[in-house]
Amino acid sequence: MDDEFGAAEERPASSREGRRVLIGESWRGKPRAKLRELWPFLRPYRRTLVVVAIVSLIATVLALVQPLALQRLVNSLGQDIPLSGLMWTLIAITLGSALFGALQDFMLRWTAEGVVLGTRRTLVSHLLRLPVADYDARQVGDLISRVGADTTLLRSVVTSGLFNIVSSVLMFFGAIVLMALVDVTLLAITLASVLIGVGSVLAIGIAMRQGSRRAQEAVGAMTASVERTLGAIRTIRAAGATERETDRVVDAASAAYRAGIHMARLSALIQPVMSICIQGAFIVVLGVGGYRVASGAMSLGDLIAFLLYVFLLVTPLGQAVGAFTSIQAALAALDRIMEVMKIAPEANDASLPRGTPAAAGAPVLEFDDVHFAYADGRPVLTGISFSVPKGSRTAIVGPSGGGKSTTLALIERFYEPTSGVIRFEGRDVRTMSREELRSHMAYVEQEAPVLAGSIADNLRLGAPEATDAMLMDALRRVGLQSIAERSPLGLGAPVGDDGVLLSGGQRQRLAWARALLADLEILLLDEPTSSVDSRTEQVLQEALRETARNRTVIVVAHRLATVADSDQIIVIEAGRVIATGTHAELLVSSPLYRELASHQLLV
Repeated sequence: MDDEFGAAEERPASSREGRRVLIGESWRGKPRAKLRELWPFLRPYRRTLVVVAIVSLIATVLALVQPLALQRLVNSLGQDIPLSGLMWTLIAITLGSALFGALQDFMLRWTAEGVVLGTRRTLVSHLLRLPVADYDARQVGDLISRVGADTTLLRSVVTSGLFNIVSSVLMFFGAIVLMALVDVTLLAITLASVLIGVGSVLAIGIAMRQGSRRAQEAVGAMTASVERTLGAIRTIRAAGATERETDRVVDAASAAYRAGIHMARLSALIQPVMSICIQGAFIVVLGVGGYRVASGAMSLGDLIAFLLYVFLLVTPLGQAVGAFTSIQAALAALDRIMEVMKIAPEANDASLPRGTPAAAGAPVLEFDDVHFAYADGRPVLTGISFSVPKGSRTAIVGPSGGGKSTTLALIERFYEPTSGVIRFEGRDVRTMSREELRSHMAYVEQEAPVLAGSIADNLRLGAPEATDAMLMDALRRVGLQSIAERSPLGLGAPVGDDGVLLSGGQRQRLAWARALLADLEILLLDEPTSSVDSRTEQVLQEALRETARNRTVIVVAHRLATVADSDQIIVIEAGRVIATGTHAELLVSSPLYRELASHQLLV
C-alpha cells in the first residue's frame, strides 16, 4: 500500500484558494487521482463489481423496454389484436426489472460493507504503525473518528454512488434516445427544464464537498474532546471542573452542529430546484402532448410511453443527484482517510539482516554523543555518552525534565537521534530492524498503561503462549496475586477501561508482571515504583534484584532508594550526563547526586 499513497499535499492557505483547489481536484484534473486512491479498497471486489455491472445493465434495459411494451399494448386497444401475449410480456418485464434491481441493491450493499471493513482494517493497521511522534502531534479522538465515521461514509460510494451514477447515465441517455423516437418536440421541452436543474445541482454539490469536510473535521474535534474529558473524568471531578469541561465539549458539539446546519441548507436547496424543473417539464409535456393527441399528431399510446420515459428520465436523474451529493461527502471522508494514510509509517526495515553476531566484548547498549530534539526544535539531549555492560543493573537519575525517559524511548527507537550513534552489542541500531531490536527488550512505561480486558489479557500481551500457572507466578513475584485470588473470575477478572478498576500501584505492578513474563534479556523500567507504597516498593526491589541476575536492567528513577545498589548510576541534568558511578562514588563526586540523596534521607 505504501506506493499507493504519496506525500501529503499542503492545504490551501485561504478559503477562496481552498475552494478553487477543491473544485479543480473534483472536476478539472483529479477524478482519476481520486479513483486511484479509492481503487485499493475496491480491488478485492472487482469480480463482484463486474457481476453487479451486468445485473445493473439488465435491470436498466428492462426498465427502458417497459414503456415500449405499454405503448404497444395501449395502441392495440380497440384493434383486432390478441392482448394476452402483450399483457404477459409487460408483466414479465416489470417483474424482471424489479428482481434484477433488488439483486443489484443487495450485491452493492454487501460489497459496500466489505469495502468499509477493508478500509477500517487497512486504516487501523496503518495507524498502529505510525511513528510515535505523529501520535504526539495528533488527537486520538480525531483518529478514532476517521476509523469510525469517515470510513462509514465510504459505503455511499458503492451503494448510492458510482453504480447509481453509471446506471442513471445509461437510463438517462437510453430514455432520451427512445423519447426522440416517440416525439422530438416534447423531448426538447423536457431537456431544457432538466438541464437547468442539473446545472444548479452540480454547483450546489461542489460546495457540499467542502462543507462536508468541515463537518467531518468538526465531528472529529468533538470526538477528541469527549475522549479527552472521559479519559480524565476523576481528575476533572476532583478539580471541580465539570462545568468548564462540559462547556468545552458542548462548544465542540456546537461547532459540529453549525457545520451540519450548513450542510442541511445546501442539501435542502437540491430537492426544490429539481422538483421545480421536473414538475414544470411534466406539466408542459402533459399540456403540449395532450394538444398533439387531440390534434392527431401523436397517439395516446405514444403520449403514455413518453410520460413514462419522463419518469424514467427523472428517477435516475434524482438518483444521480443523490449519488453525487453522497459522493461529495464520501470524497471528503476519503480525503481525511488518505491524509492519515499518506503519513509514512515507521520505516519498513524488516529486510535488514537479522542475527548479526555481536562485537566481542561490546557493551549491550552504548550511547555515543547522542543529541535529540523534538519536531518543534526543542532540544532534549545534548551529546550524551554512556555504556551499559551486559548483565549489569544501570540506573538513570536526575531532576525532572532532564531527558531520562527520552533516553529509554531512544533505546526502543520510538524516536531517532538528531545526531550521534546508539549501539546494541556493538551494532548501530539503525542497521537493525526495529522488530529485531525490540525482541530483546521489555519496556515498562512511566504511566504503566493497562488495556481494557482481563488480567490475563494484559499479562499475555507480550507472552501470548503463557499458561495460567506462569501468569500467577509473575503476579506473585510482584506481590499482586491477591487480585486474581480474591476474584471469582480469577485471572479473568476485568481491569476496566484503562485499568480504572485497579489502583495506581496495582497498574504499575501489573505492568511489571507483564514485562517479567516476557522474559527478555533487557528490561527497561521508567519510574517503576512511583505509584507504590514503601512495603510494595520493598517487594519490587527484591523482584528487581532477582530479575537482574539473569538480564540487563536499565531503570529510570526518582526514588534513589530503589536504585542505590545498582552497578552504575548515570546522573543526567538538562540533557547532559554530568556524572557516572556507584551510589557511594557519586555521594563524593557529584554535588547534584548528593543533594538528591540528602533530600531523600539517604545521606
